[in-house]
Amino acid sequence: MKKTARAFLFLAFLSWTALRSEEFQQVPVVEPSQVRSSAADAPPERREVFNLLPGFQVERLYDVPHATQGSWVCLTVDQKGRLIASDQGGNGLYRIVPPPIGSDAPTRVEKLKVNVTAAQGMLAAFDSLYVLVNGGPSAVVRLRDTTGDDNYDEVVRLREIQGANEHGPHGLCLSPDGEWIYLICGNDTRVPEKESSRVPRNWDEDRLLPYHPDPFGFCQNHPPTGGFVCRFDRDAKNWELVSSGLRNPYDLDFSPAGELFTFDADMEDDMGTAWYRPTRVCHVVSGSDYGWRNGSGKWHPEYADTLPPVVDIGPGCPVGVTFGTGANFPQKFQEALFILDWSFGTVYAVHLEPSGASWTGKAEEFLSRAPLPLTDAVVGHDGALYFTIGGRNLESALFRATWVGKDEAIATSASATNDDSGGTFAEMRDHRRRLATFHHRFDDPSKVISAVVPHLGHSDRFIRHAARIALEFQDPMSWGKTVLGLNDPQAVITGVVALARQGDKSLHATLLRKLGELEFRSLSHAEQLELLRAYALVCMRMGRPNEKETKAIIAHLDEHFPARTAEVNRELSRVLAYLESPTAVQKTIALMQRAETRASQNIPDVLRRNEFLGNKIADMIATGQDPLNMHYARVLSNVRQGWTPALRRAYFDWTLEALTGGGGRSYLGYVENIRRRALENCSEEERAAVAAATPPAPKLPSPIGPGREWTVSDVMERAKDGMTGRSFENGRRTFSAAQCIVCHRLGRTGGGTGPNLTNLGTRFSLHDMVDTIVDPSRTIPGRYLATVLVTSSGEAFTGREIASSDGLVTLMTDPVDPTKRIHVKQADIVERSESPISMMPSGLLNTLNEREVLDLLAYLVSQGNPGDPVFSK
Repeated sequence: MKKTARAFLFLAFLSWTALRSEEFQQVPVVEPSQVRSSAADAPPERREVFNLLPGFQVERLYDVPHATQGSWVCLTVDQKGRLIASDQGGNGLYRIVPPPIGSDAPTRVEKLKVNVTAAQGMLAAFDSLYVLVNGGPSAVVRLRDTTGDDNYDEVVRLREIQGANEHGPHGLCLSPDGEWIYLICGNDTRVPEKESSRVPRNWDEDRLLPYHPDPFGFCQNHPPTGGFVCRFDRDAKNWELVSSGLRNPYDLDFSPAGELFTFDADMEDDMGTAWYRPTRVCHVVSGSDYGWRNGSGKWHPEYADTLPPVVDIGPGCPVGVTFGTGANFPQKFQEALFILDWSFGTVYAVHLEPSGASWTGKAEEFLSRAPLPLTDAVVGHDGALYFTIGGRNLESALFRATWVGKDEAIATSASATNDDSGGTFAEMRDHRRRLATFHHRFDDPSKVISAVVPHLGHSDRFIRHAARIALEFQDPMSWGKTVLGLNDPQAVITGVVALARQGDKSLHATLLRKLGELEFRSLSHAEQLELLRAYALVCMRMGRPNEKETKAIIAHLDEHFPARTAEVNRELSRVLAYLESPTAVQKTIALMQRAETRASQNIPDVLRRNEFLGNKIADMIATGQDPLNMHYARVLSNVRQGWTPALRRAYFDWTLEALTGGGGRSYLGYVENIRRRALENCSEEERAAVAAATPPAPKLPSPIGPGREWTVSDVMERAKDGMTGRSFENGRRTFSAAQCIVCHRLGRTGGGTGPNLTNLGTRFSLHDMVDTIVDPSRTIPGRYLATVLVTSSGEAFTGREIASSDGLVTLMTDPVDPTKRIHVKQADIVERSESPISMMPSGLLNTLNEREVLDLLAYLVSQGNPGDPVFSK
């Protein structure tokens, strides 16, 4: 399929519940009886309602027979208006003729007689069907009908692609001029090496400080290009790299204005960290690098050498993307970008607004349902939006969304209101495109230099970016002096970034002096961030400053730290820590101590429609502290100078607190690795002091009792008539007295070593909840399984695996005390297995009396909501 969504599958039901709102209609899917004849064993959830914007209707057209036709993940429309779908596995391609809108006729499906399958991108163009096969090996394949019998008889593998599976090659689309086919790939795919490129090829990780790789090794040793966009001609002979630095986007499409957009994936395991980037819509422009790097090395959108997203969506799993062009919908939906989210079962309509040489966007939930594992969508020749569900071997189906509202709401104009045709923004976009024509090497660069240098200081980021990339393709000897002669602060910063990336290292001192001439206080917020990135790039690309240069940079920046904004503080702390500023540690610790608790990890609007539930999910995803503190902690883990015993104690107190927090799968591993690196940079005396410090045990209330040996049947018998009129306060108290609070978070309260219980009441029946508490080893969530490691010396170690990097596997051996852990050398491990015994002890209810047990269950069922009916008298 497309993206990893492990951390969010447990929220699928919530994406249905939270959408209950007056602005949505809840409608049953339309199911003509003839449609159902194709799959006698259709899944039982077929009659569940859709949450749908008023005026729209959804029809279920076809249930895919799983045993013979697999799970459909890719759609396209052929030249005759028929749909073509591909199974993710080995079941082939299928041609579909949907019934006319309003008809009860059956959907006709036939398997194509070609030995091609596993397409994650398809495109009908140039009298051919282009298929992007993912795996076995991956390739661009062209199908043709050479005999005129409406069957593809010619199959040609035009070009093999180095990459496969969920982060391999994905979508295809046709350029507006009909000359190029655009291809998008995930970060497991290798960029074609010898072809033309609009992205300067000297890309690098560009991390000022040592970074922390993903604790579980995910996507390590991948090239810094990340996911990318290429284009090729009809015979796939001429290729060109267009954009890079994406993570794992699945699909792409051109807007009515002829601009390219994609829906890029996040790394959900990084939630709770300062470097987590939510799923986002990106405007894909020539020469761009969107800054995805492994682990903590991801670039921030404010960096001078990247570009910002159009809109952040939040947690999710991006799949199909299509504009509403040609849809028989109201005009704003004809112009909308429809993006599909597999994990939340939601189709968003992103409404774009011109902004300078690019766009901003606002996402609106178009439709949703649970379960609804969306895969792909296309606009048919009949003006309907067709979409599929499936992927990862799930049951699959084909649906159709149509407009059934008032006819006058359908726009008849072919113009696009968001195109700003002839307006200021259109002129700026044309300006950006003209600059992009210089994104290659010229033998005589003088024309390029005169055309682009005046725009290095342009107020629009996308225009500055286009000008800088054009300059970087030319010999820096031809433009370096011109750039160094500039005086406008923004132009100076952009020019220094270009020279840092492309110039000779002999310019190192000159570039640092040029940046030092800029008055930090007089710069805008954006210019301050870009200045700090420029300093970092000079140091990363050209070498560490000498002692004199270091003192000069510290003198330039230190008085402005801390700054007024978190973003500037983030970058000042990074640069000053790198330079070992004498005040960096003290000032950064002070920022950590005053940081506010906030849940700022981009919770999807789909979870905010129910205010209480949405807030609960925000609390669940939050770490209980400002994620920026993890950035500060990571920065300081590399610093050896400037510490006092009090500062060291404050730092390691934070690490102990962070180890009880929650986040994505990798959260605890990142904290552990940060803590370990900091210890490595401590003196022997400091390490001894840290080892001697023990965190105070939490003061928990004692159970009231008397207890007894509770069984599932005992609890359920008493709960049958006893789950009304419960005590919220006693339930909350018992949550602590039974020690649930030590390992589990509910809302903003509790530890993070066990599963988060915030939404337990929406996923578990009361019986299942009791069964899990009484016998925790019966069903253990996969990410909380204990791992058993056996070494070559015969030793066996058991614990929850929280990190695997730097040649070590780290096990947390006590969920009550997350500081108890062991490190086992990977080279010594001869056997690895999963323990059938839960780390959660059994018998936790046995110290409680009946009232405590029932009040605790009510507290869990209510998700900690004192207004829940279970507490009504």
